[in-house]
Amino acid sequence: MENKQQVNITYSAEEQKEIDYIRAKYQSGEKKQPNNLDKLKKLDAKVESKAMIIALSAGIISTLILGLGMACVLVWNQLVIGVVIGAFGIAGALYAWPLYQKVLKKEREKAAPEIRRLSNNE
Repeated sequence: MENKQQVNITYSAEEQKEIDYIRAKYQSGEKKQPNNLDKLKKLDAKVESKAMIIALSAGIISTLILGLGMACVLVWNQLVIGVVIGAFGIAGALYAWPLYQKVLKKEREKAAPEIRRLSNNE
């Protein structure tokens, strides 16, 4: 004779929502309508990613400018030009973090009405 035992696992409401969300992503043929939480997460990620992309671009370009200044000094023996170019590169790299904060604040202000609307379930 077989001894069949069944195990029942209960989850909290929050865990069950997460399980349902993950399960819905793997069900074939059925498209789940995004709920407000999904829309909130997507909007928040969009705001943060835009600020990050702009700040990273500024930082990378500034670092390349700094490298050009270093090349002027070390390779081509152009000390004055290299120092000036390198100073611009350092200034740009130092400005990347304040630029991130500024863009993030601006994007959050633009997205605030939609975030409030979605979070209030209107």
